[in-house]
Amino acid sequence: MKTVLIIDDHTDLRENTAEILSLGGYHAITAENGKKGVELALKEKPAIIVCDVMMPELDGFGVLHLLRKNPETENIPFIFLTAKTERSDFRKGMEMGADDFITKPFDDLELLNAIEMRLKKYAVLEGSNATDEGGVNNLTKGLKASGLLEMDFAGYESEIFSRKQLVYTDNKRPRYLYYLKSGKIKTYKQNEDGKEYITHIFSEGDFLGYLALLENRNYDDNAEVLEEAELAMIPKDDFITAVTSDLGVASKFIKLISRNVKDQEQRLLGLAYDSLRKRIAQALININVKFNGGEDTSPLDISRDDIAQYVGTATESLIRTLSDFKSEQLIEIKEGKIRILNIEKLSKLLH
Repeated sequence: MKTVLIIDDHTDLRENTAEILSLGGYHAITAENGKKGVELALKEKPAIIVCDVMMPELDGFGVLHLLRKNPETENIPFIFLTAKTERSDFRKGMEMGADDFITKPFDDLELLNAIEMRLKKYAVLEGSNATDEGGVNNLTKGLKASGLLEMDFAGYESEIFSRKQLVYTDNKRPRYLYYLKSGKIKTYKQNEDGKEYITHIFSEGDFLGYLALLENRNYDDNAEVLEEAELAMIPKDDFITAVTSDLGVASKFIKLISRNVKDQEQRLLGLAYDSLRKRIAQALININVKFNGGEDTSPLDISRDDIAQYVGTATESLIRTLSDFKSEQLIEIKEGKIRILNIEKLSKLLH
């Protein structure tokens, strides 16, 4: 049973709201002013907070400000309950991080639906804490599955891309969010000498091209098909509207992007300081996750050149290390395809 904290100085409304929530299957706790509300929130860590705006001692904006500053309560969903309908109050609350406004008088169903929706969205956001490209993919897919991100991929145009075909190139302005319905795609950057460095590998169910869309900039990499791919193309405006219409979702995307930058820095450090064996072992594990889901060890249909570009080494050096792995019975190579024989032992090379 999830706990809902109600902060309101009007006794009748506070008790009636608590009764409604109790009948709705929630554990309702109450506070009669903002100061006590903050104290109770810190003590009980409720699943969601419903708070009046105009209160003595500390108003609703003050409550929200204090809770958002505290790491223990900064992510608790927060709904304002207010009789004020001025647009400035609504804007101020949303800018401070409120999740919703309900205007008095309200009916029981309106309140219960608002709470249910916010808890549902919070569960999706909290379940998408991975700090890389996959974290955003999980978030987007979770929001779609929950019905909170309205994107019907079946309703958007799809296109088949053949192997080695470019989906987009650097310095081009993005027009779509791409959803990979089947196949494999790599994104890569190219230096002045024409050498490539693979930044990501995408497989079925992944999204790509969203960073440039969200940051409103040109692509800084290229996307090339590794294995015949079918892509659904969601227009830029549809994606931006869906994401930015909710402050909580937008905030989560921003956090994930900033973490993704840090992870890219860590990967670059790994390229600089990790041994070649460790880098190739990590690459094989990552590629197996994208191609086979991580647990399956089906042969990896990817060229030696692409693996070398992912690792950041010469193809000749990669081939020598793969030969060592083969002799150590970590992998097998048949018809040019690599199959991992011992994921556990290969993983131990990383430590």
